[in-house]
Amino acid sequence: MAFNFGAPAGGTASAATPAAPAGTFGGFGTTTTTTTAGSAFSFSAPTNTGTSALGGLFSQPTQAPVQSNQLINTASALSAPTLLGDERDAILAKWNQLQAFWGTGKGYFNNNIPPVDFTQENPFCRFKAVGYSCMPNNKDEDGLVVLIFNRKETDIRSQQQQLIESVHKILGGNQTLSVNVEGVKTLPDDQTEVVIYVVERSPNGTSRRVTATALYTHFEQANIKTSLQQLGVTLSMTRTELSPAQIKQLLQNPPAGVDPIIWEQAKVDNPDPEKLIPVPMVGFKELLRRLKVQDQMTKQHQTRLDIISEDISELQKNQTTTLAKIAQYKRKLMELSHRTLQVLIKQEIQRKSGYAIQADEEQLRVQLDTIQCELNAPTQFKGRLNELMSQIRMQNHFGAVKSEERYYVDADLLREIKQHLKQQQEGLSHLISIIKDDLEDIKLIEHGLNENVHIRGGVFS
Repeated sequence: MAFNFGAPAGGTASAATPAAPAGTFGGFGTTTTTTTAGSAFSFSAPTNTGTSALGGLFSQPTQAPVQSNQLINTASALSAPTLLGDERDAILAKWNQLQAFWGTGKGYFNNNIPPVDFTQENPFCRFKAVGYSCMPNNKDEDGLVVLIFNRKETDIRSQQQQLIESVHKILGGNQTLSVNVEGVKTLPDDQTEVVIYVVERSPNGTSRRVTATALYTHFEQANIKTSLQQLGVTLSMTRTELSPAQIKQLLQNPPAGVDPIIWEQAKVDNPDPEKLIPVPMVGFKELLRRLKVQDQMTKQHQTRLDIISEDISELQKNQTTTLAKIAQYKRKLMELSHRTLQVLIKQEIQRKSGYAIQADEEQLRVQLDTIQCELNAPTQFKGRLNELMSQIRMQNHFGAVKSEERYYVDADLLREIKQHLKQQQEGLSHLISIIKDDLEDIKLIEHGLNENVHIRGGVFS
């Protein structure tokens, strides 16, 4: 029976980051390494030591006799200790059970046999739960290796170039190798995750990434690991995807100290088996670590959301500015169209000057007169506009008397109405001016015709 901490924390993909040993960080360029210049750095095919922090779950050696004796001793300490030979052994059994449930202490049960060490991995520990972690999807050929530094992200970023140079020196200072940083991420407890990869260039000009397993194996060598610890590295791991065989082995074999029933239920409750994998959480320390990681990821997500919100606000401002410019250009186009029409009218008047009115022009004059009459008719547009203005004045009057009955017009709609009325007024004024000009031209023509008639009449008389 396992103690359940609540809903499993899904999506926390960070690996365990144990307490880091003290190391100096500021001397990236001055740290001396144990790798000599003459030592050749070779990425030969190494044995696979695990793909990530999950790899530790696979290394469970089978020691059947030892485990059997330990299980028997544990059962004896919890149920039938024979240390004192009286009723106090029953009290000792309950005390051993309490220690086993808590996951700490020693269980004494026999004078001739050493006591049992109760750890949080023992199957009777109650403070256990199962969470879920994201499975990496990078391939071994990508060459991604994670280095956990016991320093803040700001310190890492400010000295990133020195970090690259120091890791390059640890790799032997080979000019055919170049160290690159894939990403930097903040972790809880002022730790930082740095993902690196190494590119190896061949004499013929081609280049390739060093595989993650080869680079990780090199970093795990005793002298190289010491040099990395001097830089402040507390943990290194590969970031490669698990093979189907590894996933199957992990799911079939419950981790040490985890009840198989709880493990099977965790597999059934997995919200996304394609991306998430169950991992045990033993003790409050592990629960606190995952809680800190989850809180850190929440802060990063909130920061990203704030950036996206700022981008959306900036785009909305740009959209508003663009719409205003479009409206301005439309008005300018309308004004230029009116000016062009006026120029064409004047050119047409000059071209037709001195000629008699043609049939189509007479027809146009009749149409303009008809339009003028319709506009001036009480029941047509002018009357409706006057009625609309009267209603607006009445509403404003009543609104001033009774504020609760006052109606408000949207500012944009009111602006459109004013603009429409203004355009209508300008059109009417323009038509009236054209009609007046045409009437003056007609009067001049009639006056000229009358003078010609008088002159001819005087000649014939």
